[in-house]
Order: sequence, then C-alpha cells, then structure tokens
Amino acid sequence: MFLERHGNQYRVVVNVPKELHGKLGTKLKRSLGTDSLKEANRLKWDVIADLKATIAHAENPSLSLETARYISREQAMQQAVRFAEQRKSAFDPERRDEIDEEIDWQAESLAGKPIATDEEGHEVFDPERLRLAKDFSRSARGDRTPIDLHHEKFLAASHVKARTLADDKRAIKLLKDWCSKAGVPPYLQVMTKKEAVRFCDELPSLTANLTPVTLNKYVSRLSVYWTWLENRHEVDSNIWQGRRLREPRQTTDQKERPFTDEEVKTLLKGPAEPAMDDLMRIAALSGARLDAIVCLKVKDCRDDGVFVFKPQKKEPGPRLCPIHPDLVEIVERRKKGKGPEDDIFPEWPGVKKSDSLRERSFKTSNEFTAYRRSVGVEDRREGKRRGLVNFHSFRRWFITKAEQAGQPESTIAVVVGHKRQGMTFGVYSGGPLLEQARRCVEAVRLPA
Repeated sequence: MFLERHGNQYRVVVNVPKELHGKLGTKLKRSLGTDSLKEANRLKWDVIADLKATIAHAENPSLSLETARYISREQAMQQAVRFAEQRKSAFDPERRDEIDEEIDWQAESLAGKPIATDEEGHEVFDPERLRLAKDFSRSARGDRTPIDLHHEKFLAASHVKARTLADDKRAIKLLKDWCSKAGVPPYLQVMTKKEAVRFCDELPSLTANLTPVTLNKYVSRLSVYWTWLENRHEVDSNIWQGRRLREPRQTTDQKERPFTDEEVKTLLKGPAEPAMDDLMRIAALSGARLDAIVCLKVKDCRDDGVFVFKPQKKEPGPRLCPIHPDLVEIVERRKKGKGPEDDIFPEWPGVKKSDSLRERSFKTSNEFTAYRRSVGVEDRREGKRRGLVNFHSFRRWFITKAEQAGQPESTIAVVVGHKRQGMTFGVYSGGPLLEQARRCVEAVRLPA
C-alpha cells in the first residue's frame, strides 16, 4: 500500500485529486531511503500523513499543515475497515502477520509521539490520539467494531424517504448517547440482547416529550440496521427483534376517527378558499392521503378518468384510482390551459429549502387545520397531543362509506393503497379490474 520501488530503494506514492493536478501534479512522491520492504512499511505512515496533509492544505489553504496532518477519526476507521476485510480474506498465516504488522505501524502513527513522561519514566501520549489508535487497532483486527462504522454504507443502500433516513441517523445517535451515559462500550461485539433491553428501558429518560410510538420508530430503525448487519455477517443476530416500548392502551373513544357526515357537511359548506374546497372533495371521494393529492400533476389526471397517485408509505409504485364523477369538473377546471408537468394544486408549491425533510403538503396541512377549527370541527381528549380528527379523517370516512356500501374489503384496500390480507388476495391475485375499483369509488357519495 502506497509503496513503489524506485531504483534500489522504496518510495511513498500518493495520488492527487484531479482538481489539484494543476497545482500539485498527478502524484506526490517521497523516497524512504531504504531497500528493505519491511523497513519501508514501518516508515511509510508518517510520510503518507505528511503528503496527505499537503493535499488537504492545497484544498483548504486556511488549514494549517499541522492540523491537516492529523488523520481524522473517520478516515482512520475507514482504513481500519479495509484492514479488517484484508485480514478476513488472508488465509495464509504469513500474510496475516504482515497485515497485523501494518496495523501496528499505523496505530503507532495515529498515537503520535509522546507528549510527556510520568514520574515513573513512562511515556505519556495525547489521550484523544491514543484512544483513536486503540480503536483503530481493535477495529482493524475485527475485535471491536464501532456500532456506527457501517451505518453510512447501510444508509446508502437504503431505498427510503429522507425523513426515514433522518430517523435512522437519530436512532443511531440515541444509541451512542445511551452507551456513553450507561458506560457501555459502543461496539457491535459488546451489544447483546441484554443491552438492547436496557436501552429500551432507559430510552424514555434520554428523550424529552417523545411518545412511546415515536421511540418505537427509532427502535424499529435500529432493528432494520441490525438485520442488514446480520445479513453481512457483521453480527450474529438481530438483538432488536421483538423489542418495543409498551404503548398506552387506547380506548375506542381515544383513537383518531373518521369524520361524521355532519362534520363533512360542515367542512364542505363552510367559507373555504376554492383550492381548499377542491382539495377536501378529492380527499373525500378518493380516500387518498394529503401529500399524494397535493403532488398531483396534470399528467397524473388521465383522460381515461384515472388518478395516478405517487407511492406513499410502503407502496411499491404509483397507484391508480378512478376519478369519481363528482370530481370530473374540478379536475378539468384545474387542468385547463396547463402542460403535463404543471401542478394541479400550484397554490401549495411546497418548502423552498432543498434539504428540508418536510413533505410538500406541510403548509397545506396547517392551513386545513386552521380552517377546520374555524368552522368548529374539533375533537380533543385530555392528555392527547393530537385531536381525534385531522385531514386523514377524510380517508377514514371514505373507507367507512365504501364498506357501508357493501364493497369488498380487498377492493377497498387496493383503491386506498392498503396491503391486502391473506394468501389469496395478498399474493396470487393481480389486483381487481379497474372497473371493480370504479364501482367501489362511485359507491361513495358526499352527504346531501
């Protein structure tokens, strides 16, 4: 690694990033003054650090060479992973000894030179650098793997929404914070089912004002990460499987519910803005989620009378939903004079910040809540943060009305994007015909 023979001696060679070729050339090289490969391997790490510091300084001139020379923890641990992978594939004892020797030399380089001598004459090293050197050595040998070492790779392989990725990062941070507080070494090899139970027991004390439902979401994300680690043989088992915080038992009158017919009438005949009125009617007669409606484009309202809603939750792809006859006028009016990529609801363009985790419908939801309360549609219970009715109550109302109209449960599930139950409907059926879905949608009527 990083070595090439030049004449009778070895030298270190470090590649220069393409954007710095004009300033530094394509490679930085420095002779080690020895013809011994073993000695070159021992000497090379300090030289590598110097050359990389030169590159870092060229990238950021405000960074001192001394600061740039210090190898960051992330870089060191990434190199430890490469060493660990080499050790796994090294079946020859001699080759493994060579790798271990390289690990020792790199660890010594990370620890740096002694900063003092104690009363007994022992060398004293910088505590942070010494800790880094020990973590590097243990990780490179596969003895100690930081719990978040593979997390970035896991996130890169995850096909989930940005908000779920944020939950993943929050979950691993909570676990690391707990390890620090509980005195548990933050390594995969140390984490057992016993530690997982302790973490779940003590998690509420780490967080303020978070419900068991939210905390269980973080435990669930840790479980997904551990399953990924198990499949890669980084851990023996998923210690989070079956772990959940106990959630308060809710009585029927404490659960979020559909709107009543009277509440739907109140909302639809109230002084809503035209866009809000159109939005509520589409929700009531399609059972679609708020964000799916707000994100509709002209091309998603097909001429054959079908909505194409974007995937929501765990839906594998876009979902077709017949357009209710009572919505045709609204759809045609909102499509008029627009191109295929234009928004059906330009009134709510979404958040402006590109890195925001909020859905496009965030502001829409706030406006609906304010309108709903202004017309007196509210249902709150003491001790509950959320009321029992919200925009999602239109979806519940649609499902209720479709069921009361005698529509099959499996067809309703397809229309609203729920997973169908059972082997017959859930696996072998290709889904109901569009005509069946249309009958289901048209069976729902707004209250007179």
